[in-house]
Amino acid sequence: QVQLQESGGGLVQVGGSLRLSCTGSGRNFWSFAMAWFRQAPGKEREFVVAISQAGTVRNYADSVKGRFTISRDNAENTVTLQMNWLKPEDTAIYYCAARSRTVSGAAPTSGYDYWGPGTQVTVSS
Repeated sequence: QVQLQESGGGLVQVGGSLRLSCTGSGRNFWSFAMAWFRQAPGKEREFVVAISQAGTVRNYADSVKGRFTISRDNAENTVTLQMNWLKPEDTAIYYCAARSRTVSGAAPTSGYDYWGPGTQVTVSS
């Protein structure tokens, strides 16, 4: 079991940047693949990016590739999402997610079983 808490959301202008953080509880944070998902009003939740246990493998959605960067620090139980060149369509609630029982070197796009409460990102046009 792991508890997740996001932070860093806010309001930013088009083209600006935000840095989201996710902090996890417990001693086994390192064993989870981690990911960010987002959900915009009236839209389905969508995968944004995932990172493998050791942070060596990353998997980005096409919509954010080249603009967003995920990283993790297992010593601090944190995952970070650096978001650059933000667009209005990036506006959403961003959720941190953890995937248990995931093999090393895998950054899946689905199957996440633990979720944070989310943090709002609003990009104004």
